[in-house]
Amino acid sequence: MEQALARLPFKDGERLDYQVKYGFLGVGHAVLEVLGLDSIRGTPTVHATFTVKGGVAVYRVNDRYESWFEPATFTTLRTVQNIDEGSYDRKREYEMFPELRMMRESGKPDTTTVAQPLDEASFIFFLRSIPLEVGKTYEFDRYFKPDRNPVRVIVERKERVTVPAGTFETVVVRPVIKTSGIFGEGGRAEVWFTDDSTRTLVQLKSKLKFGSLNLYLHRRRVGTPWTGAAPPS
Repeated sequence: MEQALARLPFKDGERLDYQVKYGFLGVGHAVLEVLGLDSIRGTPTVHATFTVKGGVAVYRVNDRYESWFEPATFTTLRTVQNIDEGSYDRKREYEMFPELRMMRESGKPDTTTVAQPLDEASFIFFLRSIPLEVGKTYEFDRYFKPDRNPVRVIVERKERVTVPAGTFETVVVRPVIKTSGIFGEGGRAEVWFTDDSTRTLVQLKSKLKFGSLNLYLHRRRVGTPWTGAAPPS
């Protein structure tokens, strides 16, 4: 467990705050945050969230993705999704049982999942842990809904970008998931990660139904080294 935590490119309590712009308007904020260690059914997990709030009068986004994932493989054991985009509004809670390739959504029959499932939030952190070679396309059969696989990650280029938090050398990737929302096929999202060991997400752009939703890193709390163990479940 301690070795897995030591290899993570992010620290306990890391918080990344973003300005959200819809087109050219500054209309919201987003937060990618590591809340700490937790325990799901006796398994130590990292608890993290990704929230996005913004939009204009005709189209607003108010999304919150919450994930509990095992740190060695980023396998999701629980995810809560509150998705509110335009006229689409839905809350879903899933328990993942990877050893059985089964998942349980509240109030519904059990369905199949993959051996090492990823949800939207854990997917962002997983991307920070893998090699990103320009010109390559990576495919992963790891999205927790099997019929939406494979997830494709296209490494497009390296680029220097300036955001409110500063100027960074970055690697630009285009993740594609067969789903709706920010990383959906129709969104053509691009994500800028720092070209260093932390792979910090400094910029994100996604085309939604009524325009472009853009995130720019405004403030970063690095966090502290991982210590101790997850609390009992």
